[in-house]
Amino acid sequence: MTRTHTCGALNKKNLGQKVVLTGWVNKWRDLGGLIFIDLRDRYGKVQTVFNPEENAEVYEQAKALRSEDVVEIKGTVSARPDTMINQEMKTGEIEIAASSFRILNKAKTTPFEILDDIEINEELRLKYRYLDLRRSSLQRNLLVRSNVYHIIRDYFYKNEFLEIETPILMKSTPEGARDFLVPSRNYPGRFYALPQSPQTYKQLLMVAGFDRYFQVVKCFRDEDLRRDRQPEFTQRDVEMSFVDENDIIRIGSELVQKVFKEVLDISMEMPIKRLTFKEAFERFGSDKPDLRFGMEIHRLNEVFTNSDFNVFSSVLASDGEIAALVVKNGADFSRKKIDKLIDRAKELGAKGLAYWKYQQGEFSAGISKFISNIETEQLIALLGLHDNDLILSAADTYETTFSVLGQLRLEIAEETGLIPQDAFAFLWVTDFPLLEYSEEEGRYMARHHPFTSPQEQDLELLDAHPEKVKARAYDLVLNGSEIAGGSIRIHTKEMQEKMFAALKIDKEEAKQKFGFLMEALEYGAPPHGGIAFGLDRLVMLLVNADSIRDVIAFPKTSSALSLMDEAPSAVSQAQLDELKIKLS
Repeated sequence: MTRTHTCGALNKKNLGQKVVLTGWVNKWRDLGGLIFIDLRDRYGKVQTVFNPEENAEVYEQAKALRSEDVVEIKGTVSARPDTMINQEMKTGEIEIAASSFRILNKAKTTPFEILDDIEINEELRLKYRYLDLRRSSLQRNLLVRSNVYHIIRDYFYKNEFLEIETPILMKSTPEGARDFLVPSRNYPGRFYALPQSPQTYKQLLMVAGFDRYFQVVKCFRDEDLRRDRQPEFTQRDVEMSFVDENDIIRIGSELVQKVFKEVLDISMEMPIKRLTFKEAFERFGSDKPDLRFGMEIHRLNEVFTNSDFNVFSSVLASDGEIAALVVKNGADFSRKKIDKLIDRAKELGAKGLAYWKYQQGEFSAGISKFISNIETEQLIALLGLHDNDLILSAADTYETTFSVLGQLRLEIAEETGLIPQDAFAFLWVTDFPLLEYSEEEGRYMARHHPFTSPQEQDLELLDAHPEKVKARAYDLVLNGSEIAGGSIRIHTKEMQEKMFAALKIDKEEAKQKFGFLMEALEYGAPPHGGIAFGLDRLVMLLVNADSIRDVIAFPKTSSALSLMDEAPSAVSQAQLDELKIKLS
């Protein structure tokens, strides 16, 4: 007996054929005279029938079968009666009249049923991940992931990119997230690091003359986790020579256009919309805004220049910002609900949240009594108000005002069902600040990484006003998630030294961490740039999964544990001795 077909391959064209199928028992039903077994593999399911009138011995033996047994069944393809056709199965018009079978492996009772719609504790799912992966929903996710890999490789091969692998054991150059370290047995007291990104290697490939590189690569970051983060993740990495921002954006746009067409049969509108970092932050309170719905933030400084409301006037006097969201039909919100929004704004860092309502052509409730007639007219026009609107206003520092309103925008939209779940909204965000100040470090940090090039018109600001320098960086955002990010790189030693100086990395530290790259830049490094796509996050959005863990075969928990094989785990004293490591 050798498998002739997979479980999802048969239909009426195969009627009368003798077939051999293998797979897992998905369902077992004894209907008093006939035994029905749904056989499952990754290709689909098919119903098999054991009839005592055809073969009494096989029928009796089939009574021993149970869910998840691995079996091999031989039989003949026959048509189902019209009243028993299952339109939800690809094989729903036929069944297999079983003539013989053998059990390849008995299965003990599983900790949970292998069903798509069953509620299962996630820790239990991850502990028995190999069983969880038998569910068709997760198998579909991984099939989509595999297809995305194929599409990506096909696109880059056709565009003359070389797929080149870079090292997994590399030098530790921490500048951002923490490295995972690997001790060296041959060099006690010295460590490799797992790559957070192949950034320096792909730049060196440009110095080497490989002007179009790509790689599907594993990366590692020892950082706090969230719903869309894992300690190890996969990215599609790209670098190109002799290009500018528009070249990289075009390549990135074409790639996602191809992926969405081939995976979901969605034709994307091109070109993809672009916003500067400043525009995105002031309109949506985020550098990765969700554009599937409106509810934009409106800056109100000019409206309230002469405000009698002390909160607003004092904020403007201290060079702060006043801005507002308009919630359509939000005037129906109860006072309790509005109070919760005020409390939430405080949790997010605001001193408070002002509000008022627009009903029957006038303002009411909240701070409406502090709003003059002139301000009322300006607000109605500027905010485009309609009857029953609720206005929520924050007045604070620039960062706090817009970020708090941006988070409230998302939470209100989600709670009120304003976000269309079947829509995909893409956006390129450009002109990021090159640096951001870290209170904890007491210095400026690179917003992307220290190899990102400043914009040429801002070079003279790098010494005196580094906070004003914009980067030649760009992010691709989908439905409020960053799915790709990249930049044009620094390609001269002089500019790289200037960047390190702005980051308070002295020459000795720069040489120790990045001396190999600095030296390479002296040997004719071409202008170059690149981008990296987060493949886990992209696939999560493609399949509309709730968590990034649902598109990774063997993910870690939110606390970076592998419950299935209990990693990380202790190692033997002999291993520690060999590595010359003592545990404190």
